[in-house]
Amino acid sequence: MNETASLRARAEIDLAALRANVRALRARAGAAQLMAVVKADAYGHGAVPCARAALEAGATWLGTATPQEALALRAAGLGGRVMCWLWTPGGPWREAIEADIDVSVSGMWALREVVAAATEAGIPARVQLKADTGLGRNGCQPADWPELVAAARSAEEAGTVRITGLWSHFACADEPGHPSIAAQLNAFRDMVAYAEKAGVDPEVRHMANSPATLTIPEAHFDLVRPGIAMYGISPSLELGTPADFGLRPVMTLSASIALVKQVRAGHGISYGHHYTTSAETTLGLVPLGYADGIPRHASGRAPVLVGGVWRRIAGRVAMDQFVVDLDGDRIEVGSEAVLFGPGDRGEPGAEDWAQAADTIAYEIVTRIGSRVPRVHLHATPAGS
Repeated sequence: MNETASLRARAEIDLAALRANVRALRARAGAAQLMAVVKADAYGHGAVPCARAALEAGATWLGTATPQEALALRAAGLGGRVMCWLWTPGGPWREAIEADIDVSVSGMWALREVVAAATEAGIPARVQLKADTGLGRNGCQPADWPELVAAARSAEEAGTVRITGLWSHFACADEPGHPSIAAQLNAFRDMVAYAEKAGVDPEVRHMANSPATLTIPEAHFDLVRPGIAMYGISPSLELGTPADFGLRPVMTLSASIALVKQVRAGHGISYGHHYTTSAETTLGLVPLGYADGIPRHASGRAPVLVGGVWRRIAGRVAMDQFVVDLDGDRIEVGSEAVLFGPGDRGEPGAEDWAQAADTIAYEIVTRIGSRVPRVHLHATPAGS
């Protein structure tokens, strides 16, 4: 770690923790396979290293939102099953087909485009049909499902596609007892039954995101798709903390203090002087800002561990930096400021930052920008 000591800031990614999280999630999934969701650069953790670690821990599928994300995994040499689900007209269908990627289809326009691309490539496309069971986002509405299933079956009989999956997504699985959970499960079962009666024989049926993987076993079907839980963050504290599920946060975000100085009482701090010192004190400059993904909404509220003590951001978060009031403590320039991590040293967690910014922990880790180097620890599994 000496080579990282001089970095302005760093996001340390504990791949051993990620592997352990995948194993814990697999244990909860029972007989179902596990898809490791590595969209959005693995929620900010680094898609390729995290995907490799997840496969080493027993994941059998990788999931991405965009085809570009899926193609990047293939370009990095990752094999096995890969699925992507967020398509727009003219998307790189042929490239995905030739890379043996499962593509999601939610409507007739997408099916027409994937059939054309498969015909051109001379290779059957691996297609998964997505049902909108109540989320109201992507997916095929129940009223349109018969048309889509019939057209997909015709394409399958013609040899241009292979229907490999039927799937959907929950709206409120992170809210225990929400009535939409049972309603969506019933709708999914009905839509799966209709497709199978029409001759569809999928490899996998799947619906369970992180909260459903953790708490709704009847939603596991053939495959579960944990995302945020794989990175050691609870999808909802209402469901439980990461420790309650045997999970450990994977990312630790820290920076080197860039400046320490003494100021008088009544000194305004950062833009707008929303914070003014109440007494003579010392200030520490943390060289991270909203250009790095630090939420400006957390100004004056979010905690940072410096010198073994929780400090609050003093004043507004700027583009590249923010200030903490050190309360007169003697802190050396170059000392570590830990924004969030697993808590081993008493540092805040991503959830603490989420609460300070009125958002969710998903956003806190995912928004950390490319100016912050990812330092991947334990890239080789223990004992290998």
